Amino acid sequence: MDIQIKRGLLDVCVLAAIKNEDSYGYRIIKDLSPYVEISESTLYPILRRLEAGELLTVRSAEHNGRLRKYYHITPLGIERINEFKNEWSEITSIYKFITKEDEHEQA
Repeated sequence: MDIQIKRGLLDVCVLAAIKNEDSYGYRIIKDLSPYVEISESTLYPILRRLEAGELLTVRSAEHNGRLRKYYHITPLGIERINEFKNEWSEITSIYKFITKEDEHEQA
């Protein structure tokens, strides 16, 4: 998959993972694992980029004697998810155009 497309998709996936509840790195990876493979080395740069873009905020809290970073989606993050949903119809249309020859070949 094209790296730029995947990057954009992963950004939205991470935002969706924290949309309803604050979360932390390991849990985000676990929540995404049924849908997309993502490693810690991929996730943490995404989280930093989303924080820099003000799509999420970070707070630290103690958990079992250690500090854990919790990520919280911002209104801009919610807006990005909604933009993605609106863009998806265009992506679907492009996919249908690209694969229409496949449908004719199968017939």
